[in-house]
Amino acid sequence: MADNNSLVGGQPLLRKLNYRVILVQVLVTLFLYINFLLITTFFMKHFFYTTMRYIFFANTLVSDCLILIFTNTLLIMSYFPFTIQTWLCLIIYIVLSLYTFVTPVTLTAMTLERFVAICMPLRHAELCSTRRALHCILIIHGLSSIPCIVFLSVFFASATHSFYSQDRICSVEAFTIHRWQGHLRSAISQFYFSIMFITIVISYIKIMKVAKAASGENKKSTWKGLRTVILHAFQLLLCLIQLWCPVIEAAILQIDFMLYIDVRYFNYITFILVPRCLSPLIYGLRDDKFFLALKYYALCGLYKKKSYDFSS
Repeated sequence: MADNNSLVGGQPLLRKLNYRVILVQVLVTLFLYINFLLITTFFMKHFFYTTMRYIFFANTLVSDCLILIFTNTLLIMSYFPFTIQTWLCLIIYIVLSLYTFVTPVTLTAMTLERFVAICMPLRHAELCSTRRALHCILIIHGLSSIPCIVFLSVFFASATHSFYSQDRICSVEAFTIHRWQGHLRSAISQFYFSIMFITIVISYIKIMKVAKAASGENKKSTWKGLRTVILHAFQLLLCLIQLWCPVIEAAILQIDFMLYIDVRYFNYITFILVPRCLSPLIYGLRDDKFFLALKYYALCGLYKKKSYDFSS
């Protein structure tokens, strides 16, 4: 009994959890700082906020920031048991549910923009204008809200009025009253991600055909676009695996609580934090124009490069 207490209720477990929370805080703070710096750079140049691919990029940054802030809040509340009323938890759930889909749907839109730029260059200016980009942002949020609306409609039909005034530790599982609700959410999510993954694969195949036929500078630009699509596919794959995490964690919880804690921590780092740090890598550091602008503004204008036109 003494050994069990030391593992589950004693100080060693508390220190272990606290170390993990501190590590997550460091990572989240770092990613948020980088994202806010990228968002600031985006708004500093007219060229960025009038170009479709950079508008989509900024949309993923905002989405990722909201995901990081809210998931980190839930993490802290679960590690240091802090209860809130269900209606407030419901608001947090709506934001998380919406922006869990906004990022991958935007990734798919960014892939299609690269497809148009490489495979249909003569129509790129027409199809990828600033006005169309803003319309696409609205469509992205509309498509992303459908799973949340469906799931919440089922939840509202099942929950009693007293449920909303209860105090509880906020989690996604709090709104899954019946097991089939979890299956419904998973089915809708799998359908969405299957469509998005197929879209990215088809775009990859089309771009690859153009890359093989291109030459000179066009070939170099095309292969760079192809690598971007591959990174989008990898990022989307991590988001897809994230959907299976609650199912796996629920099964492990029935077997071993300590293993459940370890697996849940690993899933949070690998499938929530890591995909959110790939967006800055794909467009913030690999894109030459954005990287030079970021370097310029990050160093308060001390860095200048003659080959870069800051007036564009």
